[in-house]
Amino acid sequence: MTLPQVLTPAIENAIKTLFDVTIEKVEFQTTRKEFEGDITMVIFPLLKLVKSNPVELGNKIGNYLVENVAEVSRFNVVSGFLNIVIADQYYLNQFAGIKDNATYGFVTPSADEKAVMVEYSSPNTNKPLHLGHVRNNLLGYSVAEIIKASGKKVYKTQIINDRGIHICKSMLAWQKFGANQTPETSGLKGDKLVGNFYVAFDKAYKEEINQLMQEGKTEEEAKKQAPIILEAQEMLQKWEAGDAEVKALWAKMNQWVYDGFAITYKNLGVDFDKYYYESDTYLLGKDVVQIGLEKGIFEKDPDGSVWIDLTDEGLDRKIVLRSDGTAVYMTQDIGTAIQRVKDMQDVGGMVYTVGNEQDYHFKVLFLILKKLGFDWAKNLYHLSYGMVDLPSGKMKSREGTVVDADDLMQEMTATAQKIAEDLGKLEAYSPEEKANLYSTIGLGALKYYILKVDPKKRILFNPEESVDFAGNTGPFIQYTYARIQSIIRKANFDYSNNAQIDILHEKEKELVKQLELFPEVIQNAAQHHSPALLANFTYDLVREYNSFYQAVPILGEEDLEKKKFRVQLSKKVAEVIAASFKLLGINVPDRM
Repeated sequence: MTLPQVLTPAIENAIKTLFDVTIEKVEFQTTRKEFEGDITMVIFPLLKLVKSNPVELGNKIGNYLVENVAEVSRFNVVSGFLNIVIADQYYLNQFAGIKDNATYGFVTPSADEKAVMVEYSSPNTNKPLHLGHVRNNLLGYSVAEIIKASGKKVYKTQIINDRGIHICKSMLAWQKFGANQTPETSGLKGDKLVGNFYVAFDKAYKEEINQLMQEGKTEEEAKKQAPIILEAQEMLQKWEAGDAEVKALWAKMNQWVYDGFAITYKNLGVDFDKYYYESDTYLLGKDVVQIGLEKGIFEKDPDGSVWIDLTDEGLDRKIVLRSDGTAVYMTQDIGTAIQRVKDMQDVGGMVYTVGNEQDYHFKVLFLILKKLGFDWAKNLYHLSYGMVDLPSGKMKSREGTVVDADDLMQEMTATAQKIAEDLGKLEAYSPEEKANLYSTIGLGALKYYILKVDPKKRILFNPEESVDFAGNTGPFIQYTYARIQSIIRKANFDYSNNAQIDILHEKEKELVKQLELFPEVIQNAAQHHSPALLANFTYDLVREYNSFYQAVPILGEEDLEKKKFRVQLSKKVAEVIAASFKLLGINVPDRM
């Protein structure tokens, strides 16, 4: 039981006994650091029910708790706040209850619990994954894992944007400039090879625009009349008509990209349960528009286009079908959401990991699905996130100035290697162990730096800063984990049984208090779709542990029972660090 669960009924009894008053709620908060106490009851709300001053009221309740509640050892009252000091035995009992629990903090989903589908990544097949995709993937994957840990079944999914004019641009450029290159002949990952041709198209397109402008065309005319863009548009029309040759080229080049993505996903440590492809879903939703028209949810304009009027909801009119009968992205998203629930019938909600430039789109989408009467529409969430910037500025994929995800991961590993080598202590490592360690530290630094920030905030990513072994960084936390593993390896005595101690050092007590928060942090992180809550909890836990490590001897302690307890406590801290970092997609090394 948590402290509020223990104290609430006792305080309700105290108030009933002392003042013959029944209260609806007891308000607690964390005791301020300058006062003694483990938890604080706020007295002020009681003053409406009991005529007294807050100090007198607090003293009466405090004395009742000391006399009647075993967990309360003493108290103090500051103004309208009752600071309660909890007996060491409570924390010893709490620790004994979690010490050997391998799944501490995690909730197993019940059989009748509705599943949540989390969508992330969702790239285009005309270029490799870049830094923006990295934040998207890390957020989506971590949120999916956290929701799973909170007690829900989760499906991880993505929708791959594998059709459209941008895909045809890469295809056409490969036909014109590719000389039959393949990933094998070029030595490039497939997504990189295709991305190069997307850049090549843009270069050729700009040259043709400039040529036409020199011939007297306006820029707008030149953009529309450039031969290469007309060829790309013609290729798209052939694709939509099912042209066998175009479809074959499309399938071949897309597969190159998928093979490349698979390597990046593996290196990044993310995975998916189900894939959706826009080439399969782009016609979905049209039938739903017809149903919506019949129900009066949508309205048809004189030109034949279909709209929904959301002005009463503070939004605007939104088109769902063009006058020529073709769908817009909104229509596809409506149809895809419905299809997902048909495919996975236990889905009761969805999380869309998409940048904040699409905030309005998802407000409209969710509102339309609610108006269409889908019960699960109330459980839709847009995991909106800010951009990632580098000190060098913004990225542009068509100009080839993106920060490539693979290159970024390699750079992080190289940075970790340089710092680790400068620190030394790697003489006993084999080359393979060193390579694994550099990767673990480098990727841990990257992931933690991104995930410790609230998703809605924009990030300025500094690779050097992220691999610092001090401060709020992944390597700092990984180093503490490795330090604890060293302690455990050196503990050459049996510490499996409960330690026979009655009094806790203040630093031990603070550590147990921090460990107690873990289950609640997982639930809050799931509810708020925020890995940052978990990341920063882990940092606080590590800071608390390092303070404990500096203040008290562990293996050097002469009293065997105290030594046993401190090793057990260290071991549990390490387990919680590893469990928390696993939810963030971060590995922890046994040695550093």
